[in-house]
Amino acid sequence: MSANAALWTPAYVALGSNLDEPLQQIAAAFDALDALPRSRLLARSRLYRSEPLGPEPQPQFVNAAAGLLTQLAPLALLEALKAIEARMGRAAPVVRWGPRRIDLDLLVYGDAQMTEERLTIPHPGVPSRNFVLYPLCDIAPTLLIPGHGRASALAARAGSAGLAVIP
Repeated sequence: MSANAALWTPAYVALGSNLDEPLQQIAAAFDALDALPRSRLLARSRLYRSEPLGPEPQPQFVNAAAGLLTQLAPLALLEALKAIEARMGRAAPVVRWGPRRIDLDLLVYGDAQMTEERLTIPHPGVPSRNFVLYPLCDIAPTLLIPGHGRASALAARAGSAGLAVIP
């Protein structure tokens, strides 16, 4: 291997949608992740229904998780995720945690821990959000979330209240 060869890094992405046929939005997002350059989609979780976090009345969410191997650097991967959201028609929410057509969050990138203006890894919501942890456990239950512990232990602590697997 040459010194310039980019290393493959495991990365995990949360997917969420509660507008415009959420099941179709999640399927389209998985397809878009599968087409990312210098990346390979290796795992897809089951789909889950969850109650929204937002303060305003809104439909339930459909949530999932994806496991990738990527040669993209963390910020480049974030930009690629934001580009997918834009292509899929995501509009900036007026209210934090408001309804959305698609939401893609970079959860974990290898063993990286970083806090920058545009990106925090691991994602700050991972340790406490069951709608992130349960799909993540479908594909990587023993994943060590840097600085927080194993995905399965965090999921057990978070509990499954408000979650349902979509058959």
